[in-house]
Amino acid sequence: MIDQELATAVQYELSLVVILVNNGMYGTIRMHQEKRYPGRISGTDLVNPDFCKLAVAFGAHAERVKETKEFIPVLRRAVANSRPSLIELMVDPDAISPNQTLAEIRAAATMNGANT
Repeated sequence: MIDQELATAVQYELSLVVILVNNGMYGTIRMHQEKRYPGRISGTDLVNPDFCKLAVAFGAHAERVKETKEFIPVLRRAVANSRPSLIELMVDPDAISPNQTLAEIRAAATMNGANT
């Protein structure tokens, strides 16, 4: 859901930074599936394009961050850029929220007798 927005930002030469958090799934839907039907997921895993290549194809600057220590230098480069920038954060799919992992949600739902 970023194609048109990137194209517009490049067209109007906007100096903005888009941060895309990529966990490779529809996370909220997956979380609800795990709460109600632990281990029985359907249709939430995604096969994404290479968002950085997509952004560059539109004329934006783009970088991917795989480790936290990489973020600040990447952000500085993006902010210093005079064109739109995309930062893709690769995150662990299990880290669904700051408070719980998918594994913890699944375990709690199983223990509470959700529809397994």
